[in-house]
Amino acid sequence: MAAADQSSETHNIPCQAGANHTGVQSNVQVWVQAAEMGEASAFQERRLSGRGSNLTRCSAAWRLVALNSLLFSSGYSIVGSMTNEENFDAYKPRRIAILVEGAGVSKAQLPLFQMFVLAVLAGAFIGFGGAAYTAVMSGVDATFGPARLLGGLVFSLGLILVIVGGAELFTGNALMVMAAVDRKISVRQLLRSWAVVYLGNLGGAAGLALAFGFSGILDGSLEATAVSIVQAKATLEPMEAFARGALCNALVCLAIWLSFAARTVTGKVLAILWPISAFVLLGLEHSVANMYFFPQGWLAGSDVTAGKAVTNLALVTLGNIVGGAGGVALAYRYAFLAGPNPTPR
Repeated sequence: MAAADQSSETHNIPCQAGANHTGVQSNVQVWVQAAEMGEASAFQERRLSGRGSNLTRCSAAWRLVALNSLLFSSGYSIVGSMTNEENFDAYKPRRIAILVEGAGVSKAQLPLFQMFVLAVLAGAFIGFGGAAYTAVMSGVDATFGPARLLGGLVFSLGLILVIVGGAELFTGNALMVMAAVDRKISVRQLLRSWAVVYLGNLGGAAGLALAFGFSGILDGSLEATAVSIVQAKATLEPMEAFARGALCNALVCLAIWLSFAARTVTGKVLAILWPISAFVLLGLEHSVANMYFFPQGWLAGSDVTAGKAVTNLALVTLGNIVGGAGGVALAYRYAFLAGPNPTPR
C-alpha cells in the first residue's frame, strides 16, 4: 500500500484489492485514518476488496457511513471511528455514580486560588442566565406559563456554561457529599470547598450585576422586571424559601447527574435544558441565581432591604444543600455505591 503524494492537491491512496479479510481491514484502516484527518474530501474513486462498491467523491462523514454499511454485511465494524456506538451511548446510572464521586474528589483537591477563580466564573455564568431570563420576562405576564418556560430555557445558559466551559458551582457541588460519605474526602475538605466556592459565586454574580448596571442595559423595560423579580423573592415565607430551595437544587443536581451520562456536548446541553427549565417554570429558588438577582434589583431601583436579601439567601442556601446533598447525592450513593466493590453496569 503506497502513501499518497503530499504535494499533490488530490490525495490518492491506492488500494491493493484482495479477497481475504486482511486486505479488507487494511483498506478500512486507510479510509478511516484519512477521513479522520479530513483528507477524504478529494479521494478518487476506488474499489474495496472486489465487492463491487465504488465510493465516489463525497464528504468524509458520508464515506464512513457507506463504508461501514459495506463492512457490516461482512461482519466488520470500524472500531474507534465515529460510527462506533460505544462513543455515543449514555453511561449507565452506576457508572454515573462512580464518575460523580470521582469528580467530587478532584474538586476537593483543587488549589485554593484555582478553586476560587472557577467559582467566580460560575457565579458570572449563572448571572448571564439570570440576565437573559430578565430580558425574556420583560413586557410579559410573569405568571404566563409559556413565557416562564422560555425564560427557563434561556436561563439554562448559565449551567451549560458551567458544565461545558468548566467552573465551580456551589449548588452542583452538593454532589460532593457522595465522596465525603465514602471517606474519599474529609468533611473539612468538603466544607472548605463549599465555603470558597460560595464566596466565589457571590463575587462573580454580584460583579456581573454591577457590570450590567453600568452598561445601561437595566434601563427601560428591564428595570421594572428586575425590581419585580427581587420583590417577589423578598416576600417569600421562610418555609416557602427553604422548600423552594430544596426542590430547585434537586433538579439542578439531577441536571448535572444527567450531564455526566452524556458523552457529547450536544448530549450534555440537552440533559441540562429540561431540569433547569422546569425549576424556573415552577418558580423555585436557586441561591447563586439570587446572588445575581438581588444586586440587579438594587441597581434597577428596588427598595428591598439587605436584611431581607440575606434572609432569603440563607434559607434558600440551606434548602439547596438539603435538596442536592440529601435528595440526590445521598439517595444515589446508597442506590448504586453502598454495596461492596461496586462495579459499573
